[in-house]
Amino acid sequence: MRSIVGKGERREHRGGFVELHITRWKRYGHDRLYANLPDGTAVGWADVRTGDITVMRAEYHHDVLAVLKQHLQDLTETVPPDRTPEAEVRPILPPLTPADDLAVNPPGQSLRDLLDESGPGLLERVVSRLLRRPTEWDSWRKGLAGERRVGVELNRLGRRGWHVLHSIPLANKVDIDHLLIGLGGVFSINTKYHHKRAVWVGDDSVKVDHGKPAPYARKSRAEAKRVMRVLEHYCGFPVPVEPVLVFVGVTDLKVVATQLSVRVYQERQVAALAPLSGVLTAEQVEQVYAVARHRQAWSRA
Repeated sequence: MRSIVGKGERREHRGGFVELHITRWKRYGHDRLYANLPDGTAVGWADVRTGDITVMRAEYHHDVLAVLKQHLQDLTETVPPDRTPEAEVRPILPPLTPADDLAVNPPGQSLRDLLDESGPGLLERVVSRLLRRPTEWDSWRKGLAGERRVGVELNRLGRRGWHVLHSIPLANKVDIDHLLIGLGGVFSINTKYHHKRAVWVGDDSVKVDHGKPAPYARKSRAEAKRVMRVLEHYCGFPVPVEPVLVFVGVTDLKVVATQLSVRVYQERQVAALAPLSGVLTAEQVEQVYAVARHRQAWSRA
């Protein structure tokens, strides 16, 4: 967020005057005041919480210090010490109830619900089998089987300190298959079941048995960005989210060398994520998990 808090002050500089504009920037848990030249070039900034001032252009050293100190003083006088601007704007989720706790969801919960609500009756199943006609229900069943198999592998990572969530419901009746949260960051995991098929993964698309390209990779990246926006909205600090594609039951899996933006595994290979660390602190992991498991955090995602 960027908002103007000062129209600018004219300061004498090398025999002339320079007008410094002050803008406020709040994002990723930071709260700063920037001193900018009329053309928008930043020449210094101040941390609103600590009062520390950083001069970016030495020739404007005295101007930057004078202007930013004055604006910091003005903020201190107008904002009560126990209520910082960040605390006022950061959204807070209501207390977690059993109904809103997604940690209890088993793998494939959303697909299981679809089958229970809209699945075929006995007559429809018999007709489909007789005609050997593939149906949407078959796709749901295969997807359910795939999510359950990947869920088993992910749940094993709990012994390595990771939190795992399954079937995160989003708006418009879509969901995230799995979320993995730990010291190594957050991973948005999309499961694809292609039994006894060969899969090729490119930069933006996937081909199954050399068939028509499917936008799995592109959609996985979009999903990860969606997850990141939700988590950062409530956490107030950067939450890196990596997209992951997991293919279940395939006979061959090839990934092009230039495809580096999405992690790609077969179901038994997700254990490669276990040793990752250094992205989030233990405290941040618990904060991210508390947000991610809350159903209401995702209600408008």
